[in-house]
Amino acid sequence: MFSEQLEGWLRGEQPKTIGSLIDLFQEKSFAVLFVILLAVPALPLPTGGVTHVFEVIAMLLSLELIVGRRHIWLPERWRQKELGKETRETFARSFLPRIRWIERHSHARLGFLLSYRFAGIVYGVVMLALSVTAFFAPPFTGLDTLPSVGAVLVSLGVLLEDPVLGILGFVIGVVGILVVVFLGKQVVDLVGRLL
Repeated sequence: MFSEQLEGWLRGEQPKTIGSLIDLFQEKSFAVLFVILLAVPALPLPTGGVTHVFEVIAMLLSLELIVGRRHIWLPERWRQKELGKETRETFARSFLPRIRWIERHSHARLGFLLSYRFAGIVYGVVMLALSVTAFFAPPFTGLDTLPSVGAVLVSLGVLLEDPVLGILGFVIGVVGILVVVFLGKQVVDLVGRLL
């Protein structure tokens, strides 16, 4: 199961780099990286902009899917980027139990559809839209949470081959985009009036 593999990686002795995660999950590494990278901004906690690095990497991965890549290419410097101990502990404490719950209730349906190139392109477009929205959400507002949650659920739908979960994530992501656009505009207008 995905959660067991991920927990083994989180608690193992190997370096906790993005590259080691890619090597472990191989073909599913796109979806795994989206889950890991966008899980932190999915938490309704102020992160002080540190999540922007993760969102930029998610955008690059999205573009790779759109152009039809099946294996991840990242600059060596990014492959060597280590996920910090605090990020790993937060992920293990906050997200692993939720992932296990989703795994128990998920049903693999129509997984063969994901093998088509077009599905990868659509997945890349969706992830790009959600990553860009999370990136441009006004800082310290928590508005990046909904698009990030949507991206995590879509990616879990891909990992678990459950289109219902993917559609749920897509709907949450679209709601997140709308919230960022409308509330973000209000926040920017308010700050503009104060200055």
